[in-house]
Amino acid sequence: MPKGSIVGNLAKDLGLNARELEQRNLHAVSVDDMHYFTISAENGKLYVNDRIDREGICDTTTLCLVNFEAVVENPLNIFHITVVIQDINDNAPHFANENIKLEIIESSLPGTRFLIEKAEDPDIGMNSLQNYQINPNQYFTVEVKESKDGGKFAELVLQKMLDREREQSFQLTLVAIDGGEPRRTGTAQIWISVTDANDNFPIFTQELYKVSLKENVPVGSFVLQIVASDDDEGLNAQITYQFRNIPLSGQQKFSLDPRNGTITLAGQLDFEETKDYSIRVAAKDGGGLVAHCNIEITILDENDNFPEVNIVSLFNPVPEDSLPGTLIALINVKDKDTGENGKVICNLENHLPFKIIPSSNNYYKLQTDSPLDREEHSEYNITITATDEGTPALSTHKTITLLISDINDNAPSFEKPSYTIFVPENNPSGASIFTVKALDPDMDQNSRITYSILHSNIKELPISSYISINSETGALYAQRSFDYEQFREFQLQVKAQDGGSPPLSSNVTVRVFIMDRNDNSPRILSPSQEAKGSSLFEMVPRSAEAGYLVTKVVAVDADSGHNAWLSYHVIQATEPGFFTVGSHTGEIRTTRAFVEKDAAKQKLAILVKDNGQPSLSATVTLNLVFAENFQEALPEMKNQSSSPDYQSDLQFYLVLALALMSFLFLLTVILAILMKLRRSGNPKFLQCFAPVPHSKAGAIFPPNFEDGTLPYSYQLCLSSESRKNEFTFLTPNIQIADNILCNNTSGVPILNNGEKSLNSEMESTDKTAAEQIQYSVPEEMEKGSVVGNLAKDLGLSPGEIANRNLHVLSLDKKQYFTVSAENGKLYVNDRTDREGICGETIVCLINFEVMAENPMNIFHVTVAIQDINDNTPRFLNEHIRLEPSELTLPGARFVLGHAEDPDVGMNSLQSYQLSSNQYFTLETREKDDGNKYAELVLNKQLDRESESSFHLTLLAVDGGKPAKTGTAKIWVNVIDANDNSPVFAQDMYKVSLKENAPKGSSVVQVKATDRDEGSNGQIIYIFSNIAENARKMFFLDPKNGTIMVMETPDFEWKDKYTMMVEAKDGGGLVAHCNVEIKIEDENDNAPEIVLVSSSSPIPEDSASGTLVALINVKDRDSGENGNIVCHVLSNLPFQIVSTSNNYYKLLTNGVLDRENTPEYNITITAIDKGSPPLSTLKTISVQISDINDNPPAFEKPSYTAYVPENNPSGASIFRVKASDPDLDRNAQILYSIQRSNIEDLPLSSYVSINSETGIIYAQRSFDYEQFREFQLQVKAQDGGSPPLSSSVTVKVFIVDQNDNSPQILYPSNKVEGSALFEMIPLSADADYLVTKVVAVDADSGHNAWLSYHLLQATEPGLFTIGHHTGEIRTSRTFLERDAVKQRVVILVKDNGHPSLSATVTLNMVFAENFQEALPEMKTQSISPDYQSDLQFYLVLALALISFLFLLTVILAILMKLRRSGNPKFLQCFAPVPHSNNGIIFPPNYEEGTLPYSYQLCLSSESRIQEYAFPASSVQIAENISSNNKSEALLTASEGNILNCEMDKSDTVSLF
Repeated sequence: MPKGSIVGNLAKDLGLNARELEQRNLHAVSVDDMHYFTISAENGKLYVNDRIDREGICDTTTLCLVNFEAVVENPLNIFHITVVIQDINDNAPHFANENIKLEIIESSLPGTRFLIEKAEDPDIGMNSLQNYQINPNQYFTVEVKESKDGGKFAELVLQKMLDREREQSFQLTLVAIDGGEPRRTGTAQIWISVTDANDNFPIFTQELYKVSLKENVPVGSFVLQIVASDDDEGLNAQITYQFRNIPLSGQQKFSLDPRNGTITLAGQLDFEETKDYSIRVAAKDGGGLVAHCNIEITILDENDNFPEVNIVSLFNPVPEDSLPGTLIALINVKDKDTGENGKVICNLENHLPFKIIPSSNNYYKLQTDSPLDREEHSEYNITITATDEGTPALSTHKTITLLISDINDNAPSFEKPSYTIFVPENNPSGASIFTVKALDPDMDQNSRITYSILHSNIKELPISSYISINSETGALYAQRSFDYEQFREFQLQVKAQDGGSPPLSSNVTVRVFIMDRNDNSPRILSPSQEAKGSSLFEMVPRSAEAGYLVTKVVAVDADSGHNAWLSYHVIQATEPGFFTVGSHTGEIRTTRAFVEKDAAKQKLAILVKDNGQPSLSATVTLNLVFAENFQEALPEMKNQSSSPDYQSDLQFYLVLALALMSFLFLLTVILAILMKLRRSGNPKFLQCFAPVPHSKAGAIFPPNFEDGTLPYSYQLCLSSESRKNEFTFLTPNIQIADNILCNNTSGVPILNNGEKSLNSEMESTDKTAAEQIQYSVPEEMEKGSVVGNLAKDLGLSPGEIANRNLHVLSLDKKQYFTVSAENGKLYVNDRTDREGICGETIVCLINFEVMAENPMNIFHVTVAIQDINDNTPRFLNEHIRLEPSELTLPGARFVLGHAEDPDVGMNSLQSYQLSSNQYFTLETREKDDGNKYAELVLNKQLDRESESSFHLTLLAVDGGKPAKTGTAKIWVNVIDANDNSPVFAQDMYKVSLKENAPKGSSVVQVKATDRDEGSNGQIIYIFSNIAENARKMFFLDPKNGTIMVMETPDFEWKDKYTMMVEAKDGGGLVAHCNVEIKIEDENDNAPEIVLVSSSSPIPEDSASGTLVALINVKDRDSGENGNIVCHVLSNLPFQIVSTSNNYYKLLTNGVLDRENTPEYNITITAIDKGSPPLSTLKTISVQISDINDNPPAFEKPSYTAYVPENNPSGASIFRVKASDPDLDRNAQILYSIQRSNIEDLPLSSYVSINSETGIIYAQRSFDYEQFREFQLQVKAQDGGSPPLSSSVTVKVFIVDQNDNSPQILYPSNKVEGSALFEMIPLSADADYLVTKVVAVDADSGHNAWLSYHLLQATEPGLFTIGHHTGEIRTSRTFLERDAVKQRVVILVKDNGHPSLSATVTLNMVFAENFQEALPEMKTQSISPDYQSDLQFYLVLALALISFLFLLTVILAILMKLRRSGNPKFLQCFAPVPHSNNGIIFPPNYEEGTLPYSYQLCLSSESRIQEYAFPASSVQIAENISSNNKSEALLTASEGNILNCEMDKSDTVSLF
């Protein structure tokens, strides 16, 4: 019906007039989401409000009802309305799948039925589906059937046999018709696909495939593709290929792709191993039908084998004097290839003195072709190249290492025609001085050289007393130490002789030169060292100028060359810079003119040094006297007798003293040493550098002496292990090219076992090549069996057998035969297995060569091996498996393959035999190559269901005597054909399912069986004729037929499902069964609570029984599961009352108080009566509206506020707060001040209050000292109607602040003059009470606590004051030094924060009476500022005076240093006291220096300055006449003179 259509006049039916409609508020209440109907508020009629679809509302239910409620108020009534929905034909039949696909096997028989999915029509009754129709065709008709639930479905019935090879598929049209007026139809297309049955055998394109294949084809190459076709399709047409009856060698060489029939090469082919292969291939389709074909593969020979070169016999080594044509080796060459590929030609590489010539039967001879020379080539690597005639040609290289044995044909030869040797003199006796070496290119004994000395040019003594030679190494040894000065050179003749027979020799001349060494010291000729007395003096005129020649030193050296080069040096002089000596001339000259301060007598030490390494030297001492004549010089010459030992001791003590002084005064010691060196010319640096004392005998100079070096050694290193000088003789750096030795590689001769030489000529062997000896023996003869008398057949007599060394030449690893060296007979040496040696070759020959020596002959022997029946026939596969299909027709053939027998002729395989059976017979066939194979022929059709497998026995029989047999088992496995349809265990499956079954739960398992096997017995289950809602609800496992829950079933939505299940095997045969699933109701739906109407908020003064809400409760379950009971949880002032048709009223049941509970969450529980029961909780929130029933309430009954004094005017001092539990305006509070206890001024001049916040403000600044507390009354009033109020008392206390300084009452600051004085008796004791300071503070509490402090006093330690009392007392008695008048400043401080203070000044006078104190009081007029300035100036003056004092001390020290000219900074620098009797002064002595050092020590803690005068530490020589104590005079800058007398005390104090 269209929206707005009238259903009925509901107000009239309810008996309501127009006036009541407006007051009662009639309206429809629906708990569903869809509101199909509505009630007009004006006329009370019922109208259609939404689309009404019977199928959507009630589905297939015949009676369709829509229920809802109509509610009227004032009073509340509920009316239940039911509207019946009638069906119309508004839906056409509809196929869930409009394209139905069927797969029917072509072997299906006429009458077979195929179920088709049914159409669906939501209408009911005659408007629903009534009939099916199909378009006309030659194969199928349609039959309409009715199911138990009244639904109609169609079945196709096969009328004619299908043939897939003729017509694979076709289409039918199925029409579904309902019974409405007018009728409606639905159409579906049926697509029928005819599936294949395995009714066709595979067919090969050829019965025999022939192919030729080169043997060098790489592994993996394509060989051949065999193709078989099958008219079937799918699995039945899928052909697999496999080898049948293929030998093991063929299995290793070829692989067959089972899918496409491609044969590829799996192993490397070898023509020499197998020349052809015969293979049988089977093609088998998916249904088990088999066809066979034969393949013949011929292997073509390729030139893939290199020639093989074998050394049959080799004579090594060969003497170097062998003649051309000498036989070196016998060589055999062979090639595994055939034809031109197997023909081989041999030749030699490089140009060697050898040749190779062919012999017979692939034998070659290697001979010499020219003379040999071992010294030129001791070894030959002879490379023999064997090349075949294939394309491309292949070649093999064989290298023979041939050694040439030596003969003594070379004499030894020296490396040089002559040798020159340089030997340094003083060489040790027996030392090696040189090595001569000769070479001999021969080998071994022929090259062993012996050395000897023939003669020399030395005539005084035998050469053996001078030099010797090692006979083996050629090393020359000196037999004595040579002296260059006596013996400078000589020569000798050396002989080298080899060890050959006869021996050969050669000679060489060796010249020996003696090299000079620096072994002689220089010898001074002038002045003579032997002269004494005045002869050692040289007189020099005083007027001699610079460059004056004083004298000349003349020296010679016995050495020669650079060892004799001499140099002259001054090593010691009285005045070092006064004289020079010519470095190379020896001339002594003056460097300057003589001056008065120079000593008249001068002493010079001259060093003469040669240039050797190490250098040698000699010294001479000259005494020079400066005088104009001899009379002046004579006194100086006489004073020469002074002892040099005394001078040496004096120098030692001086050095010792200087060393000790250096530890104390480092800088002074260095200056003193420099002055001493300038005067004495004798430096002392280190104690270890000991000087060499001067003597007349001549100074000993160090080896590193040079011109200008002082005669002192600075470092003396002596070895305790040797007292000898070591000299290094440098070898002459002469490079002699002829001394280089040549490396010679000599070969070692290898002799053959017999140590026989080769004959230069070989006898002709042409007649040997033509001789051929043949024997015939059966195979498997025992080892040692006689084959024949080979010596006799060769015509050799018994005496010749031993001489000719008759033996077999075998190039193979196995040597089947051997020749006896005693009788010349041929014996079996190893097992002779014809099949192992020759395989399938009928004629089996073994060829080998026999060699005879002296002269050499080669004989070719052939032994024919005869076959014996020693092998039984053997099947390659002893278990043959056949898999024929049960549909195979009689007459079908099955190839079994053949057995193998390695024997030949009649001993090979001859026939086959089969065990008796009812199905098969046996036929024996022969191939083109003569091999026999067997075929099974089917005589009776097989039935797999009655006998699925059986086995037969196949025998292979050879023709030997006795005959031998081989056995194979034939296992026949009958392959299934799809000749049985599936069969269900039940036609109808009924099952009950609980609606709460989880997803994946198993509902029922339908089971169908099929007698076939394999894919034909594999059944697939599918739904057929199932509603769409059932298809979504259930899942069918296609493999095991289990129906499982896919979506959780809902009894309330659908309580029963019907469906049809189809079982289809792998061959396409189908069976059907029906399944009916009933859904059992479970208590799975909790009750639903719907709030139809509610009143919120409700006033808190509502009476009991007031209606709060109208509630509807329902449960989708049925029966007891749908019965519901409701109640309210908790103890709340509410109750629930049932009305009718699952409606409930919620009413108040007690007094409400919003302030206690402003809101109620009312939980309504609805419980059904199922098992287990389910419940639903529905919470309704009810707000309670407020009424003004509560006055404001303050937080406290009274308040106390503390306000600090001096507060700012207008500041907040306190806050009062009241609360009202009511809401909104009823809770809005206003504050006001009602009254107070202040009577002087109005309250508003002191405090005010904020009416909204309750904050109290101070209207003025309070003073604690004037106004300490007050109280006031505050009122709080709410905004309700009528308003409610309450009051509270607030007490305000003023808190004191530290705002008043202490006030000193006594002594008063206003008093002037003498009133400020306090008189103290001079005799006052300690703790005498002088006076008391009295002070007060206007503040209170701790702010008024006062303390007294002594701030300033003339004598701080003379007075004390009581901290809390203010009493001033003396701390000690009055002293003479204390001032009579004392001034004291007192500080009085309170305890506030911050604290405040006041001061007072007291003047104290110490006097016994007033008359004594009066004068002091009068002088009080001096300002205290003057006293402070005086202290400042006193400090400044003290600092200035200290500075001036320090400056004066510094100036005094500087003046002292200026006078003395020798500053003394350190105490350790002690002067030597002055003496008149030849005192020896220390090195640091200078004129004007006092013999004392001073140490000034100033202490900051003492007023006394101390000067320390250390005692002088002076060592005085023995010639000092007397010890005197001297006095020192110290002058200060102030002019004070201090006299110091040195006595036992070394320290004088200065005040």
